[in-house]
Amino acid sequence: KRPQDKESTPLTFVVLKTMMAALRTLCSLSLLMLSASAFNSVRPSTPTKTLTELSAEPQISRRELFSKVAAAGLAVGGSVFLPFVGSASAAASNLPTAEELERIKVGHEQIVYLLNNFEKETTVCRENGGECKRNAEPVRKYMGLRSTTDPLFQIEKVFAKVKNMDLDPDKLEGFFDATEDWNSAMNMSNSMAFISQFGEYNPGGGVDEVLKYLEESRKQVTIAEKALRTIMDCLDISPS
Repeated sequence: KRPQDKESTPLTFVVLKTMMAALRTLCSLSLLMLSASAFNSVRPSTPTKTLTELSAEPQISRRELFSKVAAAGLAVGGSVFLPFVGSASAAASNLPTAEELERIKVGHEQIVYLLNNFEKETTVCRENGGECKRNAEPVRKYMGLRSTTDPLFQIEKVFAKVKNMDLDPDKLEGFFDATEDWNSAMNMSNSMAFISQFGEYNPGGGVDEVLKYLEESRKQVTIAEKALRTIMDCLDISPS
């Protein structure tokens, strides 16, 4: 054989080997594409829901949520974990004291008295038969917004401790709703009483403005009384 024939044999082998490798790669890519196509054809499509459809779906209440969480906890370990409850020892050390619970009762009694004697308590007269004026400051006092010695001063901290008590699950939602109502009414009554106090001196103000915002503060105190009554019922505190 001629010398050039000896060199052509290994060159042909390399070319064939390269072509075989390319063919295997092409087959692998084809199989992957077929698999992806088959998966997309059988995968169920999930239609996008509109905002109206989402709002129409039934909403779970807090009571149902507590029940479901409790059931799940019992199913997996025999004990219930709620997101707002820490360890048993930590919860026990942060329970409201008897004195703190008594503050709720005393504060409720004082608010009932204020509502039953609202005009008298919000009227201030000068001595010796002097002029009488309406004053909204007592509203802030009875709502625990004046002094640290007021029974309802920062009473929301006591409400926070109640979460660690062994409450009836059926009363949990009512308790949380009532605390929200209390916080809202407390803030609104404070604002209305403050505006009433300066209503006579504001531009365009006068006695009518004082009475107008004083009445608004009374409405908020009424809401606050109802919220406290519900909280007491949830805690099995009997009103006097």
